[in-house]
Amino acid sequence: MKTLVDPGRLLDQGLARLRTRFTIPGAFPLEVLEAAAKAAQKRPDARSHADRTALPFMTLDPASSTDLDQAFAIEPSGPDWLLHYAIADVAWFVEDDDALDREAWRRGTTTYLPDGKASLYPPLLSEGGASLLPDVERPAVILTVRIDPEGQPRLDGVERGVIRSRAKLAYETVTDDDLPSGFHEIARRIERAEDRRGAQRVDPPEQVVESNGNGGFALGFRPQLPSERWNAALSLATNLAVAQAMIEAGTGLFRVMASPDARAEERLRTTAQALRLNWPAAMPLAQFQRRLDPGKPAEAAFMLAIRRSGSGASYKVYDPAELPWHAAVAAPYAHATAPLRRLADRYVLRSVLALAKGEAVPQPVLAALPQLPPVMARAASRDAQIDRSVIDLAEATMLHGREGSTFPAVVTDVRESKVQVQLKDLPIIATTTAPGAFPGAALTLRLVRADPMEGTLSFEPTD
Repeated sequence: MKTLVDPGRLLDQGLARLRTRFTIPGAFPLEVLEAAAKAAQKRPDARSHADRTALPFMTLDPASSTDLDQAFAIEPSGPDWLLHYAIADVAWFVEDDDALDREAWRRGTTTYLPDGKASLYPPLLSEGGASLLPDVERPAVILTVRIDPEGQPRLDGVERGVIRSRAKLAYETVTDDDLPSGFHEIARRIERAEDRRGAQRVDPPEQVVESNGNGGFALGFRPQLPSERWNAALSLATNLAVAQAMIEAGTGLFRVMASPDARAEERLRTTAQALRLNWPAAMPLAQFQRRLDPGKPAEAAFMLAIRRSGSGASYKVYDPAELPWHAAVAAPYAHATAPLRRLADRYVLRSVLALAKGEAVPQPVLAALPQLPPVMARAASRDAQIDRSVIDLAEATMLHGREGSTFPAVVTDVRESKVQVQLKDLPIIATTTAPGAFPGAALTLRLVRADPMEGTLSFEPTD
């Protein structure tokens, strides 16, 4: 990535303004910290959690992560594979309507910024007592998912257990030898099943601002690593199995997403043509996008266009009159695997834990389910605005002082009187006015203004 030079610490100042502008939660109130300290002393026993420390669990996350939600252990079962997916047992530490619970409802999600995060729960829990760190015993909800040769996942069992992770693997450094037998086969089965369902796998390079470890920041496009994609397949299988179990029980909270409508798909075909991509007229969008290579600029630009064309995902409580459908997954889908970072996951886990025991879903959970969609929607909207504002600040800071310079660019989208462009030599996306421009067109732009205080850029075409 391009290093972001920030001698005046303009980005630091901008991030501080963002925290105020979006009312990003700061330090936890004293009563919440006291509740976390008390909860961290809670110890599971044989009556509450089975001893599953003999299973060889391990985690796979970004190297810097310490809030570890998920650990996995894998074993064969005839032609199937059993994926034991251990999820941090946040509900063991947090009680309904206690100080931790009320603060989590206020926050909704963990919010990430380049200079630090605003956690959903105090670090004493999210990065300590509840995190599935290596070489220590931790309570977990263990979801055992059976994955058949066709890649169909099914929930085989749910229990509370104590685990001991053997290793903290990192996306950036993991090797095949580090991973258990069956890991890659499960990922392949899940991906083949996605292809058969017509799932929309859209993973374009992500524009990110990250700390460079030396007090500065880096701005660039970060492609998804193969290890991230493999690990995502395990999480996907688990969430699909959880969703199916809740549907069969007639309850639960689901993640839903509509497909791009006919008008959006027509625009996408125009964009593909402008980017000189061969999209056969009879080929469905889902099939075409699985052929795209995010390493090729034109195809990555089209993947971004696909992502923008949809209406976005949301949460929906089970409704017997309507199957909860997630178009990108091409199946019913739920969020259950990140309770340290998403409020809703704690309630989904409590639901399936009760169902697995043959018990009714607890009344506090049933009461919470219809209240969660608007809370999660507000948190998601806030986080999306913050992500975009951080990128805007970094771009303006990176180009501050270079007003009057020219930059080669390519048009990636046309929206009414504005065009979206990507600079060819810098990881920067901007909008400008360029009458007659079309997706894929090459432009030369002059930087008119770069304002780090407002996080804005202004360009004009040179011809």
